[in-house]
Amino acid sequence: MNAPSHNPWLHRFAVLTAAATFLLLGVGGLVTSKGAGMAVPDWPTSYGYNMFALPFKFWQGGVLYEHSHRLVASGVGLLTTILVVWLWVKEPRRWVKWLGVIAFFAVVLQGVLGGLRVVWLKDEIGIFHATLAQLFFVLTCALALFTSRWWRTLPSPLPPLLSDGRGEQQSFSLGNLPGFVLATTLLILCQLILGATMRHQHAGLAIPDFPLAYGKLWPAMDADSVARYNQQRVEIVAANPITAFQISLQMAHRLMAVGILIGVGAVVWGARRWSPRFSVSDGGDSLKAGLQRLAFVWFGLILAQVALGAWTIWSNKAADVATAHVLVGALSLVTGALWCIISFRRPVTQFGCKSVSTSARDLRETVFKARAAGSVSK
Repeated sequence: MNAPSHNPWLHRFAVLTAAATFLLLGVGGLVTSKGAGMAVPDWPTSYGYNMFALPFKFWQGGVLYEHSHRLVASGVGLLTTILVVWLWVKEPRRWVKWLGVIAFFAVVLQGVLGGLRVVWLKDEIGIFHATLAQLFFVLTCALALFTSRWWRTLPSPLPPLLSDGRGEQQSFSLGNLPGFVLATTLLILCQLILGATMRHQHAGLAIPDFPLAYGKLWPAMDADSVARYNQQRVEIVAANPITAFQISLQMAHRLMAVGILIGVGAVVWGARRWSPRFSVSDGGDSLKAGLQRLAFVWFGLILAQVALGAWTIWSNKAADVATAHVLVGALSLVTGALWCIISFRRPVTQFGCKSVSTSARDLRETVFKARAAGSVSK
């Protein structure tokens, strides 16, 4: 099967869509951090006006953030629609086309959830809205990867079964590392969902200090202690009192952050220990180096995320710091997801301008039969 030709402009447009989605995450984070989610009380209109015709006299305070969020979301929806049509017309790989269709329905659902959050006044919908936003960002980044020239020429990790006459491995195995990366990425997703739940509780900082919690490693959460915490809190007027449940959410968030830091650190350690032989022709050195660099970038993002989490508490949840915390979390999720996609890519053996895909099981059976027939030296 001949490799599909690369469409550079389609790839650039996919990158633009992913970048616009990242911008949308930032604006949405500011809306929540500023408490401006209900600054525009109607939907799909804005103060009775067409969304795109709201007079500038309304663009003040929280309305500026919420209405900007709606406009950027509309732009992302338009870009996604153009992208899926472009994929359906020009993209030869059917599975990429259907990924584009999934992205289209996801952005439509995202817009509906955002609107229902306003109409129904349900904070719980905001949690689903934030979670879907993260998953949609992963999907747009994946489409940008799949439409790139690099992805089309990317060598695939093969089990270390084939050897040349000198006994050197022609390919390398990632071992159990991809599965561990997948588990860590899913843990990051759970962490982001937990963070979205806390952000939409609208209770301010349930734990105002870090690294301790009310001066202890684990805070007391009985009724009397929670009542004392509420008396000691210094927040804006009319802030909701905290509950024991919200304190437990904060502690779970901190513990999960430690688990993620350890997990990503283990991935970096595992990636550094790769020492198999590589075939120059299969580009293994390039793939190994790329995955290693991605692991180090991932670890750097997690360190930045931990620092921003602490800063969020120390700054009394400053809007810009809290939003940066959300954005770095999104980048952490995407980095882990792309690492998994690359490492789980189906094995491909290239012969000239053609490529033949085969599973690891088929490859093992081929080598076993060849050795049994005496055509491969032991």
